[in-house]
Amino acid sequence: MLPVITLVKSSVGKKLVMAVTALSLVLFVIVHLIGNLQLLRSNSSSFNAYAHKLEDLGVVLYVAELGLLGIFITHFIIAITIVLKKKDARPVKYFVTKNLGGTSHKSIGSSTMIYTGIVMLIFIVVHLITFKYGPGIKEGYVKLVHGEDVRDLHRLVVEWFSKGWYVAFYTAVMTLLLLHLRHGFWSAFQSLGLNHAKYNKFIFAVGIFVAITFSLGFLFIPIFIYFTGSIV
Repeated sequence: MLPVITLVKSSVGKKLVMAVTALSLVLFVIVHLIGNLQLLRSNSSSFNAYAHKLEDLGVVLYVAELGLLGIFITHFIIAITIVLKKKDARPVKYFVTKNLGGTSHKSIGSSTMIYTGIVMLIFIVVHLITFKYGPGIKEGYVKLVHGEDVRDLHRLVVEWFSKGWYVAFYTAVMTLLLLHLRHGFWSAFQSLGLNHAKYNKFIFAVGIFVAITFSLGFLFIPIFIYFTGSIV
C-alpha cells in the first residue's frame, strides 16, 4: 500500500491532513479578504480590475480553484470520518459544551465544528452561485476599466449586500466562521505537534485574534455597503 494512503488511513495521519488543509484554507481566507477589501474603495474600477486580473490568469486560476476545491473536500471528508469514528467509540453523548476552563480548550466552537463546517460548505455553494456564476457581461453587468469592457462584479456585490435579509444571512455565517476558526486554528497546531506548554497560550490567543479579525473583516464589508450602498 502506498505510504500516503497508509498515512491517511491512520488516526494520526488523518489529523495531520486535517491540520495542513485547515491552515491552507486559513491562508485562502486571508488572501480572499485582502482582495475583497477593494470593495471599500470609492472607485468600483479597483475591485473590477482586481477580479478581471484573476480571470486573466486562465488555466492557472482553474488549477488553483481545483486545488482549493480538493483541499476543502479532503478537509470535509476527513472531518466526517473522524466524527463518525469518535461517535462509534463513544455511543453515549455528552451534553456539556461550555468551556471547561483551566488547560482545556473545549468550547461551543470545538463541540460544533462539524456543524459549522457543514454551514460553511452550504454557504460556499450559495456564494459561488450568487457571485462567481452569477450574471455577467451578457446580462448587462459590464464596466469600462482601462479601456476594456469587464464584468461589473462590484455592482453585483453591492446589489446583494443592499438586501437586508442577505446581510443578516451573511452575518450569521460569519459568526459561525468565527467559532470554527477560533478552535480550528489552535487544533491545527496541536495536530501538527507544534503545541508546547510554553507557547500554548500564545497560539490559542493568536487563533482567537485570527478568528475575530477575519470574521469581522468579512462582516464589515457587507455592513458597510448596506449602510452606504452607492454604486460608483
